[in-house]
Amino acid sequence: MLKNKSYIGISLVILVFGIYAIPKIVDRVKNHEVVKGERLDAVSNQTVKDGKLMKIGPAPKFELKDQNNKTISNKDYLGKVYIVEFFFTTCPTICPKMNRNMIDIQNKFFGNPNFGIASITINPEHDTAEVLKSHAELLGVKSSNWHMLTGNKAYIFDIANKGFNLYAGENSKVNGGFEHSGLFALIDKNGNIRCRKDDYGNPILYYDGIEKEGVKAIQQDIAILLRE
Repeated sequence: MLKNKSYIGISLVILVFGIYAIPKIVDRVKNHEVVKGERLDAVSNQTVKDGKLMKIGPAPKFELKDQNNKTISNKDYLGKVYIVEFFFTTCPTICPKMNRNMIDIQNKFFGNPNFGIASITINPEHDTAEVLKSHAELLGVKSSNWHMLTGNKAYIFDIANKGFNLYAGENSKVNGGFEHSGLFALIDKNGNIRCRKDDYGNPILYYDGIEKEGVKAIQQDIAILLRE
């Protein structure tokens, strides 16, 4: 008799569990939520936290003239995520690729007032404000936060080589007369240089501005910084 009562009790527990749990399980299957839960959600959040971009240090200060002959400094970019590149308009090698890739980045974030670009010429004697304005129009620059900057050559080389540690120099033996890095620097809203880590956990420092892989990576990381 006691044994029969035990079976009845167990059956009632199973019946109650089924009435309560089965509809929820069915709903979760329909909504593709079977694998979700507090533990897995915690793992997911930890992954996002681990992927947070590294802070390398403050970007150097600068004050230059843009394509509209307006004085622009690093202070004009505070509150914005922005990219810095060094280029020159008569560059016959990597600059056209960098320009095209920068246009793609502009278009990706066009209309976002919190994103900007600083393109600094390393040949300011040729690249006056007027020349830069024509170059910007030719490229298809349409963002009001994309400033093509010119100024004193020694000052600009100092910003590149000592400020960002991105090489720029003159060399009469190379095509175009100048050498420079094809890398983009990524700056956050507070004026800090930011970057992702490589496969070994080391900071990459800067992003390849020539190859599509680098452009894709910096687009992903711009989006991360815009959300911060």
